[in-house]
Amino acid sequence: MVLRVILKELLCEESFFGPRFQQPSACRALTKQADSPILIQRKVFKKKAEWSVNGTPVDFSTDGRRRLSGGNLIIGHPDRTWDAGTYQCIATNSVGTILSSRATLWFAYLEMFKSQTRSAVSVREGQGVVLLCGPPSHSGELTFTWVFNEYPNFIQQDSRRFVSQVTGNLYIAKVEPSDVGNYTCVVINSVTKGKVLSSSTPLVLRTDGAMGEYEPKIEVNFPETVPAAKGSAVMLECFALGNPVPEITWRRANGVPFPSKVKVQKSSAVLEIPDFQQEDAGGYECVAENTRGKNVARGRLSFHAKPQWIQTATDTALAIGEKLLWECKANGKPKPSYSWLRNGETLATEGGRVQVENGALSIAAVNLSDAAMYQCVAENKHGVLYSSAELLVLGKTLLKARAGTEVVLECRPQAYPQAVTLWKKGNEILHRTERILLLPGGTLKIINVTKADGGSYTCMARNQFGTASTTGRLLITEPTRITQGPTNMEIIVGESIVLPCQVTSDPALDVSFSWVFNGQLVDFQQDKTHFERVGGIFAGDLMIRNIQLGHAGKYICIVDTDVESLSAAAVLMVKGPPGPPSAVTVEEITDSTAQLSWMSGRDNYSPIKGYVIQGRTAFTLGWQALDTVPEVIFGNTLTATVVGLNAWVEYEFRVVSSNAVGVGEPSPPSAKTRTEDAVPDTPPTDIGGGGGTQSELVITWEPVPEELQNGDGFGYIIAFRPVGGATWTRAIISTPEVARYVYRNDSIPPFFPFDVKVGAFNKRGEGPFSSITTVFSAEEEPSVTPGGVLARSVSASQIEVSWRPLASAPERVLGYEVTYWEDDTKPDTVGKVRVFGNQSSVNISALTGNSQYFLTVSAFNTAGTGPASPSVNATTKKASPAQPPMNVEWTLIGAQLTLHWDPVVAMETESEVTGYQVSTRFRFLSYSRTFMTNKTTAELTLPANDDYLIQVRVLSEGGEGAATEPIRIHRLSKSFHPLLNRN
Repeated sequence: MVLRVILKELLCEESFFGPRFQQPSACRALTKQADSPILIQRKVFKKKAEWSVNGTPVDFSTDGRRRLSGGNLIIGHPDRTWDAGTYQCIATNSVGTILSSRATLWFAYLEMFKSQTRSAVSVREGQGVVLLCGPPSHSGELTFTWVFNEYPNFIQQDSRRFVSQVTGNLYIAKVEPSDVGNYTCVVINSVTKGKVLSSSTPLVLRTDGAMGEYEPKIEVNFPETVPAAKGSAVMLECFALGNPVPEITWRRANGVPFPSKVKVQKSSAVLEIPDFQQEDAGGYECVAENTRGKNVARGRLSFHAKPQWIQTATDTALAIGEKLLWECKANGKPKPSYSWLRNGETLATEGGRVQVENGALSIAAVNLSDAAMYQCVAENKHGVLYSSAELLVLGKTLLKARAGTEVVLECRPQAYPQAVTLWKKGNEILHRTERILLLPGGTLKIINVTKADGGSYTCMARNQFGTASTTGRLLITEPTRITQGPTNMEIIVGESIVLPCQVTSDPALDVSFSWVFNGQLVDFQQDKTHFERVGGIFAGDLMIRNIQLGHAGKYICIVDTDVESLSAAAVLMVKGPPGPPSAVTVEEITDSTAQLSWMSGRDNYSPIKGYVIQGRTAFTLGWQALDTVPEVIFGNTLTATVVGLNAWVEYEFRVVSSNAVGVGEPSPPSAKTRTEDAVPDTPPTDIGGGGGTQSELVITWEPVPEELQNGDGFGYIIAFRPVGGATWTRAIISTPEVARYVYRNDSIPPFFPFDVKVGAFNKRGEGPFSSITTVFSAEEEPSVTPGGVLARSVSASQIEVSWRPLASAPERVLGYEVTYWEDDTKPDTVGKVRVFGNQSSVNISALTGNSQYFLTVSAFNTAGTGPASPSVNATTKKASPAQPPMNVEWTLIGAQLTLHWDPVVAMETESEVTGYQVSTRFRFLSYSRTFMTNKTTAELTLPANDDYLIQVRVLSEGGEGAATEPIRIHRLSKSFHPLLNRN
């Protein structure tokens, strides 16, 4: 196996300022044999070079295959398992450290095909076929060709044959007899130039005839989205199988013609777009068409570009205290992101002094420790760029002072004998004036400085042994003023606001903003959910999002410059719903009332308007508002009486307050407290009964819920008497859950009316009774048989049964029950149907066709079913024909629809055909219409502007038969055209 190495070459050297890397826009590729050493060059002056691979430093002490030579990395006996990866050089000298761009090392290879016989592919003449290549494991770009029968008889691509350079497969749009033979896939690695051949694939013709014509089927298609790099050559493939051989054409989805640079190759199967640019992005369509039809493949080319520098930082020298501002800009698609490195490490921002935003680096008031090598890094997912610059910090002093203030310049030379000092502004010697004071020891003091005092000042010291001097620069700035500061505000919880802090300042000053909230410095990183400084680096406005009650307080905007510090303060009042009340206490409780007291919560800057008392018990679903006295509890009231409570129930209470902003959180619940017991005040409901067996009076009721029982020892009192009687018979039931009582006495006549009432009691006494309800004693089942029972077959599945209702009977009749069966020897075939009232017939359905059924009728009431009538019988009709109408033809001329179908002939076991039913369903008018005929044709007039669904079914004595498949006729317009179709 042949291995080759691909590596981008990067050279580095050292300039006057610091290390530099030469980074050509198109790096040269180094190609080496795998067994020979790899040399990665880095020319570094005087100092050292280090290397990393995949972000890990190379340890030359433990890796004998890798060594440094003058900064260059040499890899002996490279191995694709251990040496493939991303390499980067770290160059360092006395000035600082920078990183090179990254170089990727990868190994191209191509393994052999597996030596296995490939199965023959059998196709019909005229059919399309795809022969699969299945390339072996590899790395590096491949090219594909195919050999027919013997090497080097290569397949010549044309409109009928195509070799995809994406999949490697061979596509034959339409197989001809001359295509029969053996096919071999040839794979070439474009990097190593290695070549491998697959086993041959035999192509044979089937003997069952030629393939008919068919529309194109696109087999080679480009992806739905194809990313394309700026300046690259884009190749799109498209090929279709079909008979006749399809013709391939290309077009843009937006209809814009192709520019002249676009080329179509290989019988239009390949579209090539050289030098791809932004305007080439968009939708592309491949159209495959023959006389049988056409198909379209669609995809989209998306544009991307590696970053390219527009503006880079340059080497800069600044005095201590001056401001650095570097900007780097790059274009690219997608838009690059930026970061900065200092001596090869990610640059950390330092509390506002060092700021990085959108590729701009600013350092306010540089000091000696800022001197270093800096790199701007522009990166998107397609590439990364490095730009280097040195910051040199000079020791010359720069002093800034605000106009109108006092400036002191000290000069304390170390000399013996003592030196004589004098001061110069520029080249002019300074003398004492009312504003300029020359103090003992060499100090210069200037009072009430103005712009004119700015400039270069030199202190010169001289004694008999010589002269020395030091120079500094004085910069006079205009006063900084806060033009718009924060003001006291009231705001509702949940809203968002911006507290302004706008200043005017001298352009020479560096201005920084900070905010203090209730004595604590605002940390914008820690509190970024709510706090954000808006307007960019040089703006001081404070945005507070989704304000909470805890954000109320004092806010101070602090403005710091090189020469002064200013501040502006405001108080923010946050209004919100009240805080939860506390200390909810039950002061006094009875069987139906509870007197409560509580303490109010915080009003949160909006007076409390009122309170609501809520309660819950084991019998309620959550908390519920309770009635109180007073009915409306105002905000200045802290006691109330809850009324309408149930006796002998354990309650919890809580209080909810509200103000103009909203309803606050509820208080913690009170301790559980039980109301006093009382005599029941709720009688049982739904008194009823009846039924049962002979000589019984059955009484039922709805039990009283536990929360309404008012105390222990709960039970029921059942009282009853004959209607019109004077004396009540009473019975006691001591089980609260019981809801039924049965009184048995042989003297009770059947179906006799009784007055019934039910009351409740507990240990405190008897409660009220329910209202009186009439309940009948158990009745006897009917003793009379219905007469005139007749049965007739309606269809294959229905029999109609009729009878003569009982005009009078000793017993009550609620209705009639029809019992039917198919065979006396099969009891499981018995069925029953009941009808209520004085009904005299019923249809028995879901029966078996052409079968005899036996039927009886009897009367019933709550006691049961009376004697059955003598049985009658009827035979269901034969089933309707199972065959739907066939060969339905329809013609539509204008709005006139004509239908014709073949007649249906019934089988011996089926009912004779009596006619046909044509049903029409209108989609938009949302209704159906049916039409009956005994002919095999029908004419219908269809309204315009609708869709129709038409079916034809057979009619017979056995009922409706099977229907045809639906005939769908799409919406008619006012312009009619003749249509002919067959279903």
